[in-house]
Amino acid sequence: MIEDLPDILHRLISQKDHLQVRFPEPDISVPALALNVPFPRLEIVLEGQLSEQGLPLAASTLTTLQVLYVQAGKWTLPQWTGPATTLSILFGRQKLGFSIQRWDGKSLHTEKQSVARLGPRVGSYLLLSLNEVSLQPDPLTARLVVAALLSHCREQLVGLEMRVSRSRDLFLAVQDYLEENLSLPLTRESVARRFHITPNYLSHIFQKSGSVGFNEYLTRVRLEKAKQLLRGYDLKVKEIAHNCGFVDSNYFCRVFKRYTERSPSEYRRHCRSTQQT
Repeated sequence: MIEDLPDILHRLISQKDHLQVRFPEPDISVPALALNVPFPRLEIVLEGQLSEQGLPLAASTLTTLQVLYVQAGKWTLPQWTGPATTLSILFGRQKLGFSIQRWDGKSLHTEKQSVARLGPRVGSYLLLSLNEVSLQPDPLTARLVVAALLSHCREQLVGLEMRVSRSRDLFLAVQDYLEENLSLPLTRESVARRFHITPNYLSHIFQKSGSVGFNEYLTRVRLEKAKQLLRGYDLKVKEIAHNCGFVDSNYFCRVFKRYTERSPSEYRRHCRSTQQT
């Protein structure tokens, strides 16, 4: 994961007036080691400079804040001529792929990250616009479209962070709610309604943020509460079952034994005999 990626994109956007967008030469034959992918991409020099064989020989150097737009199916072949840092953005059908490459003069260091492409098809239309610009390049228009693409990429990244944060907060809130309301006949549907989300999304949150699914988690929490009551109180098994949200005490006993290999009464006797010794 590239920790400072949103900041890198923000700096590029704020420097949009200094960006120079370039396009590969269409008539150059493809070298043997060229990189060719079926998706459009941006190759941006953040620091230093490098040589690109896809550009005309007389102007093959890419320098800081120069952007090479490569259409889907087109090739590139960068040559590291000195220390440099680049950012590559690949626009897949369902994902954005980011790659930071740092050449220190001796070795190449790479960091990668991807994010799902969600929401309106803003990025797709901006790429179509850039394809049109490449037919008859206009520096100002190309610069503005690339800046808009970078802004779109940053929004996708920041939006992901917000979604992950909200999902985690929601997961913790649901956990608290379950633990505080164990005596209620809780179900996936009723809890989803309580938090104004769909049952499927509730399941997704537990799969993403927890170690077990919703129903399994609820059962375990109920049984932990039952163990606590069995150890510390002289309540009847039926009362404990109801206090922990089990409507049917026989079902409670079966579930309890399946998880602990003891019936509730056996578990209580075992705990008390252990305490006495």
